[in-house]
Amino acid sequence: MTQNIWKTAPELWLKLKPLAKEMRREPTAAENALWQRLRRKHHAGYKFRRQHPIDRFIVDFYCATARLVIEVDGVIHEQTQDYDAVRQEFLEHLSLRVLRFTNGEVLQQIEAVLERIGEALEVRSER
Repeated sequence: MTQNIWKTAPELWLKLKPLAKEMRREPTAAENALWQRLRRKHHAGYKFRRQHPIDRFIVDFYCATARLVIEVDGVIHEQTQDYDAVRQEFLEHLSLRVLRFTNGEVLQQIEAVLERIGEALEVRSER
C-alpha cells in the first residue's frame, strides 16, 4: 500500500499536544470502553493511538499502519455535523478511512463495533 507521508506543523503540534493529553485523561465512558478493548486486543497486530493529532484535528483513535481513524460520537455530534463533515472530508483526502460509532453503539454493542473495526483492518491490509 502506498502511504502518503504528512506531519502536523510543529507550531500546531505544540498547541494540540496538551489538548490531546487532556482529552486522554478525561475520556467519555464510550471512548474509555473502546480504548480498553483496542489496547488489549491489538487487532491482529495493529496498534491504535487515542486522541491523536492529525494536522489541525484530534481524532479519537488512529491506527497509522492501516490508515484508519475511529470516531466515537456523543450527543454533541448532532450540533457539530457540519464541522464533522468538513473534518471527515479532510481526513479522507489524506487517504484515511474514517469509521464513526455513537456512544450507544460502543457501550451497548461493543462486540459489533469491534467486528466492524476488524473488517476495516482486513480491507486496509489487503491494499
